[in-house]
Amino acid sequence: MTEQMILETTPLNAVDRCDRCGAQAYVRATLLSGGELLFCAHHAKEYSEGLKKVAQDIYDESQKLVESESH
Repeated sequence: MTEQMILETTPLNAVDRCDRCGAQAYVRATLLSGGELLFCAHHAKEYSEGLKKVAQDIYDESQKLVESESH
């Protein structure tokens, strides 16, 4: 398994922080250029249109926010 595949399948956790504001990351965008960006749900939504143009894959765990509110 390549390092890229491992990153794409590894769940995000509390250590992963938004590259924009430092909040907990819930979205990982793997870029076509080979890098990756992490975003909180707020910034992922704000930048979603631009990300779609440059991302190879977008791994979104923001549903965890809704799940945690219902408990």
